[in-house]
Amino acid sequence: MNNRLVLLISAMVSMFAVHWVFMKILKIAKLKGLVDTPNARKLQKTPVPVLGGLAVFFGLLAGLLCASALFYFTGFTFESAIDSQRAWSSFRGILLPVILGASIVLYIGAIDDTIGVSPRNRFIIEIGVVLGMCYGTGMCVDSLHGLFGINDFSWWIGIPLTVFAGVGIINAFNMVDGVNGLSSGLCIVVSLLMGTFFLKRNDYMDSLLTFCYAASLLPFLFHNVFGKYSRMFIGDAGTMVMGLIVSWCLIKTLSSDGVVGSLNHRIPRLERMCLPAMLLAISSVPVMDTLRVMSERMIKGVSPFKADKNHLHHKFIAIGVSHSVTALLEMCINLAVVGVWYIAYKIGLSQELQLLFTILAAVILIWGTYFFLNYQEKHKTKLADALTHLSIKTHLGQKQWWIKLQKILDKGAYVDMGLILKEKFNIDVENMNEKENDAVILLNYLQGKKKESIASVIDNAELLHTENLQTIIKRLEEKGIIDVLEHDMDGKAKTIRINKSVKTV
Repeated sequence: MNNRLVLLISAMVSMFAVHWVFMKILKIAKLKGLVDTPNARKLQKTPVPVLGGLAVFFGLLAGLLCASALFYFTGFTFESAIDSQRAWSSFRGILLPVILGASIVLYIGAIDDTIGVSPRNRFIIEIGVVLGMCYGTGMCVDSLHGLFGINDFSWWIGIPLTVFAGVGIINAFNMVDGVNGLSSGLCIVVSLLMGTFFLKRNDYMDSLLTFCYAASLLPFLFHNVFGKYSRMFIGDAGTMVMGLIVSWCLIKTLSSDGVVGSLNHRIPRLERMCLPAMLLAISSVPVMDTLRVMSERMIKGVSPFKADKNHLHHKFIAIGVSHSVTALLEMCINLAVVGVWYIAYKIGLSQELQLLFTILAAVILIWGTYFFLNYQEKHKTKLADALTHLSIKTHLGQKQWWIKLQKILDKGAYVDMGLILKEKFNIDVENMNEKENDAVILLNYLQGKKKESIASVIDNAELLHTENLQTIIKRLEEKGIIDVLEHDMDGKAKTIRINKSVKTV
Protein backbone atom coordinates (compact mmCIF):
# COMPACT_ATOMS: atom_id res chain seq x y z
CA MET A 1 0.00 0.00 0.00
CA ASN A 2 1.23 3.51 -0.85
CA ASN A 3 2.88 5.20 2.14
CA ARG A 4 0.96 8.45 1.71
CA LEU A 5 -2.33 6.59 1.42
CA VAL A 6 -1.66 4.98 4.81
CA LEU A 7 -0.98 8.44 6.26
CA LEU A 8 -4.26 9.71 4.83
CA ILE A 9 -6.28 6.75 6.11
CA SER A 10 -4.74 7.00 9.58
CA ALA A 11 -5.41 10.76 9.76
CA MET A 12 -9.03 10.21 8.72
CA VAL A 13 -9.41 7.56 11.43
CA SER A 14 -8.06 10.07 13.97
CA MET A 15 -10.54 12.72 12.89
CA PHE A 16 -13.59 10.45 12.94
CA ALA A 17 -12.53 8.90 16.27
CA VAL A 18 -12.58 12.37 17.88
CA HIS A 19 -15.94 13.08 16.21
CA TRP A 20 -17.35 9.86 17.70
CA VAL A 21 -16.04 10.26 21.24
CA PHE A 22 -16.42 14.04 21.60
CA MET A 23 -20.08 14.19 22.69
CA LYS A 24 -19.61 11.32 25.12
CA ILE A 25 -16.74 13.07 26.91
CA LEU A 26 -18.70 16.34 26.81
CA LYS A 27 -21.61 14.67 28.60
CA ILE A 28 -19.33 13.21 31.28
CA ALA A 29 -17.74 16.60 31.87
CA LYS A 30 -21.11 18.33 32.24
CA LEU A 31 -22.64 15.66 34.46
CA LYS A 32 -19.63 15.57 36.78
CA GLY A 33 -19.12 19.34 36.82
CA LEU A 34 -15.64 19.17 35.24
CA VAL A 35 -15.78 22.73 33.96
CA ASP A 36 -13.63 25.85 33.77
CA THR A 37 -15.35 28.49 35.89
CA PRO A 38 -15.14 32.17 34.85
CA ASN A 39 -13.06 34.57 36.95
CA ALA A 40 -11.48 38.02 36.59
CA ARG A 41 -8.63 36.69 34.41
CA LYS A 42 -10.60 34.39 32.13
CA LEU A 43 -12.50 35.58 29.10
CA GLN A 44 -15.49 33.22 28.99
CA LYS A 45 -18.74 34.23 30.72
CA THR A 46 -20.12 30.78 31.58
CA PRO A 47 -18.61 27.50 32.84
CA VAL A 48 -17.18 25.40 29.99
CA PRO A 49 -16.18 21.70 30.13
CA VAL A 50 -12.40 21.15 30.09
CA LEU A 51 -11.88 17.57 28.90
CA GLY A 52 -11.28 18.34 25.22
CA GLY A 53 -7.69 17.13 25.49
CA LEU A 54 -8.92 13.61 26.29
CA ALA A 55 -11.00 13.50 23.11
CA VAL A 56 -8.09 14.72 20.98
CA PHE A 57 -5.65 12.21 22.47
CA PHE A 58 -8.14 9.40 21.88
CA GLY A 59 -8.16 10.32 18.19
CA LEU A 60 -4.36 10.38 18.03
CA LEU A 61 -4.12 6.90 19.54
CA ALA A 62 -6.81 5.58 17.18
CA GLY A 63 -4.91 6.90 14.16
CA LEU A 64 -1.59 5.44 15.28
CA LEU A 65 -3.24 2.11 16.03
CA CYS A 66 -4.75 2.10 12.54
CA ALA A 67 -1.33 2.81 11.04
CA SER A 68 0.31 0.00 12.99
CA ALA A 69 -2.41 -2.42 11.81
CA LEU A 70 -2.01 -1.32 8.20
CA PHE A 71 1.74 -1.70 8.54
CA TYR A 72 1.40 -5.22 9.85
CA PHE A 73 -0.99 -6.36 7.13
CA THR A 74 0.48 -4.52 4.15
CA GLY A 75 4.21 -4.26 4.89
CA PHE A 76 4.06 -0.46 5.04
CA THR A 77 7.54 0.99 5.70
CA PHE A 78 8.07 4.22 7.60
CA GLU A 79 11.40 5.12 6.04
CA SER A 80 12.45 4.60 2.48
CA ALA A 81 15.65 2.58 2.78
CA ILE A 82 14.90 -0.03 5.46
CA ASP A 83 13.09 -3.31 5.46
CA SER A 84 9.70 -3.92 7.09
CA GLN A 85 11.03 -5.53 10.25
CA ARG A 86 13.36 -2.64 10.96
CA ALA A 87 10.59 -0.14 10.28
CA TRP A 88 8.32 -1.92 12.78
CA SER A 89 11.11 -1.87 15.39
CA SER A 90 11.62 1.84 14.72
CA PHE A 91 7.90 2.46 15.09
CA ARG A 92 7.82 0.78 18.49
CA GLY A 93 11.20 2.02 19.69
CA ILE A 94 10.83 5.71 18.76
CA LEU A 95 7.12 6.51 18.87
CA LEU A 96 6.47 4.46 22.01
CA PRO A 97 8.47 6.73 24.38
CA VAL A 98 6.82 9.79 22.82
CA ILE A 99 3.31 8.39 23.29
CA LEU A 100 4.11 7.24 26.83
CA GLY A 101 5.42 10.72 27.63
CA ALA A 102 2.32 12.28 26.12
CA SER A 103 0.16 9.95 28.24
CA ILE A 104 1.89 11.10 31.42
CA VAL A 105 1.45 14.80 30.70
CA LEU A 106 -2.16 14.10 29.68
CA TYR A 107 -2.82 12.62 33.12
CA ILE A 108 -1.04 15.46 34.91
CA GLY A 109 -2.91 18.04 32.85
CA ALA A 110 -6.24 16.34 33.57
CA ILE A 111 -5.48 16.37 37.30
CA ASP A 112 -4.56 20.04 37.04
CA ASP A 113 -7.83 20.76 35.23
CA THR A 114 -9.91 19.08 37.95
CA ILE A 115 -8.22 19.43 41.36
CA GLY A 116 -5.07 21.39 40.56
CA VAL A 117 -1.33 20.66 40.55
CA SER A 118 1.27 23.03 41.97
CA PRO A 119 3.57 24.74 39.41
CA ARG A 120 6.58 23.16 41.14
CA ASN A 121 5.25 19.61 40.76
CA ARG A 122 4.22 20.23 37.18
CA PHE A 123 7.66 21.59 36.40
CA ILE A 124 9.39 18.53 37.91
CA ILE A 125 7.15 16.11 36.01
CA GLU A 126 7.69 17.96 32.73
CA ILE A 127 11.46 17.73 33.20
CA GLY A 128 11.18 14.02 33.95
CA VAL A 129 9.03 13.38 30.88
CA VAL A 130 11.41 15.24 28.54
CA LEU A 131 14.38 13.35 30.01
CA GLY A 132 12.54 10.05 29.65
CA MET A 133 11.72 10.84 26.04
CA CYS A 134 15.38 11.67 25.32
CA TYR A 135 16.83 8.52 26.87
CA GLY A 136 13.93 6.35 25.64
CA THR A 137 14.48 7.35 22.02
CA GLY A 138 18.24 7.94 22.19
CA MET A 139 17.83 11.44 20.80
CA CYS A 140 18.17 14.99 22.08
CA VAL A 141 19.01 18.43 20.72
CA ASP A 142 22.70 17.77 20.05
CA SER A 143 23.27 19.36 16.63
CA LEU A 144 22.71 22.75 15.01
CA HIS A 145 23.40 21.24 11.58
CA GLY A 146 25.91 23.86 10.50
CA LEU A 147 24.44 27.01 12.08
CA PHE A 148 27.39 29.22 13.19
CA GLY A 149 29.60 26.38 11.97
CA ILE A 150 28.32 24.10 14.76
CA ASN A 151 27.30 20.57 13.92
CA ASP A 152 27.17 17.80 16.55
CA PHE A 153 28.01 18.43 20.20
CA SER A 154 28.07 16.53 23.49
CA TRP A 155 24.98 15.28 25.32
CA TRP A 156 26.35 17.09 28.38
CA ILE A 157 25.27 20.22 26.55
CA GLY A 158 22.44 18.65 24.57
CA ILE A 159 20.41 17.27 27.48
CA PRO A 160 20.16 20.56 29.47
CA LEU A 161 19.39 22.39 26.23
CA THR A 162 16.68 19.87 25.33
CA VAL A 163 15.08 20.05 28.79
CA PHE A 164 15.10 23.86 28.72
CA ALA A 165 13.58 24.02 25.23
CA GLY A 166 11.13 21.14 25.76
CA VAL A 167 9.73 22.40 29.07
CA GLY A 168 9.58 25.92 27.63
CA ILE A 169 7.53 24.79 24.63
CA ILE A 170 5.14 22.77 26.80
CA ASN A 171 4.46 25.82 28.95
CA ALA A 172 4.30 28.14 25.93
CA PHE A 173 1.36 26.22 24.46
CA ASN A 174 -0.28 26.11 27.86
CA MET A 175 0.06 29.87 28.36
CA VAL A 176 -1.16 30.82 24.89
CA ASP A 177 -4.43 28.93 25.43
CA GLY A 178 -6.61 31.94 26.16
CA VAL A 179 -9.28 32.29 23.47
CA ASN A 180 -11.40 29.82 21.54
CA GLY A 181 -9.47 28.08 18.79
CA LEU A 182 -6.10 29.73 19.45
CA SER A 183 -3.92 26.97 20.91
CA SER A 184 -5.55 24.24 18.81
CA GLY A 185 -5.37 26.36 15.66
CA LEU A 186 -1.70 27.15 16.21
CA CYS A 187 -0.93 23.50 16.92
CA ILE A 188 -2.71 22.43 13.73
CA VAL A 189 -0.53 24.89 11.81
CA VAL A 190 2.63 23.57 13.50
CA SER A 191 1.63 19.92 13.01
CA LEU A 192 0.76 20.32 9.33
CA LEU A 193 3.96 22.24 8.57
CA MET A 194 6.16 19.79 10.49
CA GLY A 195 4.30 16.84 8.97
CA THR A 196 4.94 18.19 5.48
CA PHE A 197 8.60 18.79 6.35
CA PHE A 198 9.03 15.24 7.70
CA LEU A 199 7.24 13.82 4.66
CA LYS A 200 9.57 15.67 2.30
CA ARG A 201 12.51 14.13 4.17
CA ASN A 202 10.96 10.63 3.92
CA ASP A 203 10.44 10.52 7.70
CA TYR A 204 7.07 8.77 7.50
CA MET A 205 6.99 7.85 11.18
CA ASP A 206 6.99 11.45 12.42
CA SER A 207 4.78 12.69 9.61
CA LEU A 208 2.30 10.03 10.75
CA LEU A 209 2.41 11.39 14.31
CA THR A 210 1.97 15.03 13.30
CA PHE A 211 -0.69 14.49 10.63
CA CYS A 212 -2.76 12.29 12.95
CA TYR A 213 -2.51 14.91 15.68
CA ALA A 214 -3.58 17.71 13.33
CA ALA A 215 -6.54 15.59 12.18
CA SER A 216 -7.47 14.88 15.82
CA LEU A 217 -7.46 18.60 16.64
CA LEU A 218 -9.68 19.57 13.71
CA PRO A 219 -13.10 18.37 15.07
CA PHE A 220 -12.23 19.85 18.46
CA LEU A 221 -11.37 23.19 16.83
CA PHE A 222 -14.77 23.41 15.12
CA HIS A 223 -16.67 22.68 18.34
CA ASN A 224 -14.44 25.02 20.34
CA VAL A 225 -14.94 27.94 17.95
CA PHE A 226 -18.46 27.50 16.59
CA GLY A 227 -20.23 25.35 19.18
CA LYS A 228 -22.60 26.77 21.79
CA TYR A 229 -23.75 23.75 23.77
CA SER A 230 -21.00 21.52 22.34
CA ARG A 231 -18.11 23.86 23.16
CA MET A 232 -15.36 22.31 25.22
CA PHE A 233 -11.95 23.64 26.25
CA ILE A 234 -8.88 21.54 25.53
CA GLY A 235 -7.62 22.15 29.09
CA ASP A 236 -4.13 21.71 30.47
CA ALA A 237 -4.33 18.03 29.51
CA GLY A 238 -4.56 19.02 25.85
CA THR A 239 -2.09 21.91 25.82
CA MET A 240 0.58 19.86 27.59
CA VAL A 241 0.28 17.11 24.98
CA MET A 242 0.48 19.77 22.25
CA GLY A 243 3.68 21.14 23.75
CA LEU A 244 5.19 17.68 24.15
CA ILE A 245 4.56 16.71 20.53
CA VAL A 246 6.03 20.00 19.30
CA SER A 247 8.99 19.37 21.63
CA TRP A 248 9.48 15.98 20.01
CA CYS A 249 9.49 17.64 16.57
CA LEU A 250 12.27 19.90 17.90
CA ILE A 251 14.27 16.95 19.24
CA LYS A 252 13.90 14.87 16.08
CA THR A 253 14.86 17.78 13.83
CA LEU A 254 17.90 18.91 15.83
CA SER A 255 19.18 15.46 16.75
CA SER A 256 22.44 14.26 15.24
CA ASP A 257 20.89 10.79 14.84
CA GLY A 258 17.68 11.92 13.15
CA VAL A 259 17.06 11.25 9.45
CA VAL A 260 16.29 14.96 9.05
CA GLY A 261 19.71 16.08 10.24
CA SER A 262 21.62 13.48 8.29
CA LEU A 263 19.96 14.64 5.09
CA ASN A 264 20.81 18.26 5.85
CA HIS A 265 24.51 17.37 6.20
CA ARG A 266 24.59 16.09 2.61
CA ILE A 267 23.47 19.43 1.13
CA PRO A 268 26.07 22.09 0.22
CA ARG A 269 26.48 24.65 3.00
CA LEU A 270 25.06 27.63 1.10
CA GLU A 271 21.92 25.66 0.17
CA ARG A 272 21.22 24.26 3.61
CA MET A 273 17.97 24.92 5.37
CA CYS A 274 18.48 26.54 8.77
CA LEU A 275 16.58 24.04 10.88
CA PRO A 276 16.64 26.11 14.13
CA ALA A 277 15.23 29.08 12.18
CA MET A 278 12.54 26.87 10.66
CA LEU A 279 11.49 25.54 14.08
CA LEU A 280 11.39 29.04 15.56
CA ALA A 281 9.29 30.31 12.65
CA ILE A 282 6.81 27.43 12.80
CA SER A 283 6.19 27.88 16.55
CA SER A 284 6.86 31.63 16.63
CA VAL A 285 3.63 32.94 18.19
CA PRO A 286 3.50 30.70 21.30
CA VAL A 287 7.28 30.84 21.83
CA MET A 288 7.84 34.57 21.28
CA ASP A 289 4.69 35.65 23.09
CA THR A 290 5.61 33.51 26.11
CA LEU A 291 9.20 34.82 26.12
CA ARG A 292 7.93 38.40 26.23
CA VAL A 293 5.31 37.73 28.92
CA MET A 294 7.68 35.81 31.20
CA SER A 295 10.45 38.41 30.75
CA GLU A 296 8.08 41.23 31.68
CA ARG A 297 6.92 39.36 34.77
CA MET A 298 10.48 38.73 35.95
CA ILE A 299 11.42 42.39 35.36
CA LYS A 300 8.47 43.37 37.57
CA GLY A 301 9.71 40.96 40.25
CA VAL A 302 6.81 38.50 40.05
CA SER A 303 6.81 34.80 39.24
CA PRO A 304 7.08 34.12 35.49
CA PHE A 305 4.30 31.56 35.94
CA LYS A 306 1.85 33.99 37.58
CA ALA A 307 -1.17 34.35 35.31
CA ASP A 308 -2.16 37.76 33.97
CA LYS A 309 -3.85 39.36 30.97
CA ASN A 310 -0.80 40.56 29.05
CA HIS A 311 -0.68 38.05 26.21
CA LEU A 312 -1.10 39.13 22.61
CA HIS A 313 -4.58 37.63 22.45
CA HIS A 314 -5.65 39.71 25.45
CA LYS A 315 -4.74 42.87 23.54
CA PHE A 316 -6.79 41.83 20.52
CA ILE A 317 -9.75 41.12 22.81
CA ALA A 318 -9.25 44.45 24.62
CA ILE A 319 -9.82 46.45 21.43
CA GLY A 320 -12.94 44.41 20.67
CA VAL A 321 -11.76 41.69 18.27
CA SER A 322 -13.79 38.47 18.59
CA HIS A 323 -12.26 35.23 19.85
CA SER A 324 -12.44 33.48 16.48
CA VAL A 325 -10.87 36.36 14.55
CA THR A 326 -8.19 36.77 17.25
CA ALA A 327 -7.22 33.12 16.78
CA LEU A 328 -7.23 33.57 12.99
CA LEU A 329 -5.07 36.71 13.17
CA GLU A 330 -2.46 35.03 15.36
CA MET A 331 -2.37 32.03 13.04
CA CYS A 332 -1.81 34.42 10.11
CA ILE A 333 0.99 36.17 12.02
CA ASN A 334 2.59 32.78 12.66
CA LEU A 335 2.35 31.88 8.97
CA ALA A 336 3.77 35.28 8.01
CA VAL A 337 6.90 34.57 10.08
CA VAL A 338 7.16 31.16 8.40
CA GLY A 339 6.85 32.93 5.05
CA VAL A 340 9.75 35.28 5.88
CA TRP A 341 11.96 32.34 6.85
CA TYR A 342 11.00 30.35 3.75
CA ILE A 343 11.76 33.25 1.40
CA ALA A 344 15.13 33.74 3.10
CA TYR A 345 15.86 30.04 2.58
CA LYS A 346 14.68 29.90 -1.04
CA ILE A 347 16.71 32.90 -2.15
CA GLY A 348 19.82 31.16 -0.85
CA LEU A 349 20.68 33.14 2.28
CA SER A 350 23.10 31.56 4.73
CA GLN A 351 21.77 29.78 7.81
CA GLU A 352 22.82 32.70 10.00
CA LEU A 353 20.89 35.19 7.87
CA GLN A 354 17.87 32.88 7.77
CA LEU A 355 17.86 32.89 11.58
CA LEU A 356 18.37 36.66 11.76
CA PHE A 357 15.49 37.44 9.41
CA THR A 358 13.25 34.96 11.24
CA ILE A 359 13.96 36.58 14.61
CA LEU A 360 13.42 40.07 13.17
CA ALA A 361 10.13 39.00 11.60
CA ALA A 362 8.94 37.42 14.86
CA VAL A 363 9.91 40.47 16.93
CA ILE A 364 8.26 42.92 14.52
CA LEU A 365 5.09 40.92 13.84
CA ILE A 366 4.49 39.46 17.31
CA TRP A 367 6.08 41.82 19.82
CA GLY A 368 5.45 44.83 17.58
CA THR A 369 1.75 44.02 17.28
CA TYR A 370 1.48 43.60 21.05
CA PHE A 371 3.18 46.93 21.89
CA PHE A 372 1.19 48.74 19.19
CA LEU A 373 -2.15 47.46 20.51
CA ASN A 374 -1.10 48.03 24.12
CA TYR A 375 -0.21 51.67 23.36
CA GLN A 376 -3.51 52.29 21.57
CA GLU A 377 -5.47 50.73 24.44
CA LYS A 378 -3.69 52.65 27.22
CA HIS A 379 -3.72 56.08 25.54
CA LYS A 380 -7.24 55.82 24.10
CA THR A 381 -6.10 57.28 20.80
CA LYS A 382 -8.35 58.06 17.85
CA LEU A 383 -6.82 55.10 16.09
CA ALA A 384 -7.86 52.92 19.05
CA ASP A 385 -11.46 54.10 18.61
CA ALA A 386 -11.25 53.32 14.91
CA LEU A 387 -9.82 49.88 15.62
CA THR A 388 -12.58 49.19 18.15
CA HIS A 389 -15.22 50.27 15.63
CA LEU A 390 -13.64 48.04 13.01
CA SER A 391 -13.41 45.16 15.49
CA ILE A 392 -17.17 45.12 15.95
CA LYS A 393 -17.42 43.64 12.46
CA THR A 394 -15.37 40.62 13.59
CA HIS A 395 -18.19 39.38 15.85
CA LEU A 396 -19.86 36.89 13.56
CA GLY A 397 -22.00 34.96 16.04
CA GLN A 398 -25.29 36.35 14.70
CA LYS A 399 -24.54 35.64 11.03
CA GLN A 400 -26.90 33.10 9.50
CA TRP A 401 -24.09 30.84 8.27
CA TRP A 402 -22.58 30.84 11.78
CA ILE A 403 -25.90 29.93 13.42
CA LYS A 404 -26.51 27.12 10.91
CA LEU A 405 -23.02 25.68 11.50
CA GLN A 406 -23.53 26.02 15.25
CA LYS A 407 -26.76 24.02 15.11
CA ILE A 408 -25.05 21.27 13.12
CA LEU A 409 -22.17 21.04 15.59
CA ASP A 410 -24.44 21.21 18.65
CA LYS A 411 -26.65 18.37 17.44
CA GLY A 412 -26.54 15.60 20.01
CA ALA A 413 -24.74 17.67 22.64
CA TYR A 414 -25.79 17.08 26.23
CA VAL A 415 -27.42 20.21 27.69
CA ASP A 416 -28.77 20.83 31.17
CA MET A 417 -32.51 20.78 30.53
CA GLY A 418 -32.87 23.59 33.05
CA LEU A 419 -31.44 25.88 30.36
CA ILE A 420 -33.93 24.59 27.80
CA LEU A 421 -36.84 25.12 30.18
CA LYS A 422 -35.61 28.65 30.87
CA GLU A 423 -35.05 29.58 27.21
CA LYS A 424 -38.10 27.92 25.64
CA PHE A 425 -40.71 27.76 28.40
CA ASN A 426 -39.76 30.78 30.55
CA ILE A 427 -39.42 28.67 33.70
CA ASP A 428 -37.48 30.32 36.52
CA VAL A 429 -34.84 27.63 37.03
CA GLU A 430 -32.97 29.69 39.64
CA ASN A 431 -35.90 29.50 42.09
CA MET A 432 -37.34 26.04 41.46
CA ASN A 433 -39.23 24.09 44.08
CA GLU A 434 -38.67 20.39 44.70
CA LYS A 435 -41.02 19.21 41.97
CA GLU A 436 -39.60 21.60 39.37
CA ASN A 437 -36.09 20.49 40.26
CA ASP A 438 -37.18 16.86 39.90
CA ALA A 439 -38.58 17.73 36.46
CA VAL A 440 -35.14 18.93 35.35
CA ILE A 441 -33.48 15.78 36.75
CA LEU A 442 -36.02 13.61 34.90
CA LEU A 443 -35.52 15.45 31.60
CA ASN A 444 -31.73 15.32 31.94
CA TYR A 445 -31.96 11.57 32.44
CA LEU A 446 -34.24 11.12 29.41
CA GLN A 447 -31.99 13.22 27.19
CA GLY A 448 -30.60 11.22 24.28
CA LYS A 449 -32.90 8.24 24.93
CA LYS A 450 -35.54 7.26 22.37
CA LYS A 451 -37.77 5.99 25.17
CA GLU A 452 -37.40 4.86 28.76
CA SER A 453 -39.45 2.77 31.18
CA ILE A 454 -40.53 4.27 34.49
CA ALA A 455 -38.84 1.38 36.31
CA SER A 456 -35.51 2.32 34.72
CA VAL A 457 -36.05 5.98 35.62
CA ILE A 458 -36.65 5.08 39.27
CA ASP A 459 -33.56 2.84 39.36
CA ASN A 460 -31.14 5.17 37.61
CA ALA A 461 -32.19 8.83 37.86
CA GLU A 462 -30.10 9.98 40.82
CA LEU A 463 -31.47 12.60 43.28
CA LEU A 464 -35.00 12.23 41.86
CA HIS A 465 -37.78 12.11 44.47
CA THR A 466 -39.79 9.25 42.97
CA GLU A 467 -42.94 10.08 44.93
CA ASN A 468 -43.29 13.14 42.67
CA LEU A 469 -42.72 11.21 39.48
CA GLN A 470 -46.25 10.65 38.17
CA THR A 471 -47.29 14.21 39.02
CA ILE A 472 -44.24 15.59 37.22
CA ILE A 473 -44.87 13.40 34.18
CA LYS A 474 -48.46 14.61 33.96
CA ARG A 475 -47.44 18.28 34.13
CA LEU A 476 -44.68 17.87 31.57
CA GLU A 477 -47.05 15.99 29.26
CA GLU A 478 -49.61 18.79 29.51
CA LYS A 479 -46.92 21.31 28.50
CA GLY A 480 -45.95 19.15 25.53
CA ILE A 481 -42.45 18.60 26.90
CA ILE A 482 -42.65 14.80 27.15
CA ASP A 483 -44.75 12.05 25.55
CA VAL A 484 -46.25 9.12 27.44
CA LEU A 485 -45.91 6.17 25.09
CA GLU A 486 -47.47 3.49 27.31
CA HIS A 487 -49.67 3.32 30.44
CA ASP A 488 -50.04 0.51 32.97
CA MET A 489 -53.30 -1.07 34.18
CA ASP A 490 -53.83 1.77 36.67
CA GLY A 491 -53.47 4.47 34.02
CA LYS A 492 -50.02 5.55 35.20
CA ALA A 493 -47.23 6.34 32.78
CA LYS A 494 -45.13 3.28 32.03
CA THR A 495 -42.90 4.36 29.11
CA ILE A 496 -41.96 7.96 28.33
CA ARG A 497 -39.69 10.10 26.15
CA ILE A 498 -38.88 13.76 25.55
CA ASN A 499 -41.16 15.26 22.89
CA LYS A 500 -39.37 15.53 19.56
CA SER A 501 -40.29 19.22 19.30
CA VAL A 502 -38.30 19.97 22.49
CA LYS A 503 -34.83 19.95 21.00
CA THR A 504 -31.94 20.23 23.40
CA VAL A 505 -30.15 22.62 21.06
